[in-house]
Amino acid sequence: MMAKKLLVTYAKSGIGYKEDQKRTIRALGLTKLNQTVEHDDTAVIRGMIHKVSHLVTVEEVE
Repeated sequence: MMAKKLLVTYAKSGIGYKEDQKRTIRALGLTKLNQTVEHDDTAVIRGMIHKVSHLVTVEEVE
């Protein structure tokens, strides 16, 4: 069985939000709006996504 992947899309600008949230966006590998990156579904990545859930959209893929 393959591990699940998450597609994380940078949906809303981080301008006006706290610096730690902007750094979390960068740590996820996101640099431009509407950019999508793929990550393994791990607890660490889930926690990062939870922290900036108001700025990103997430899709699960097999």
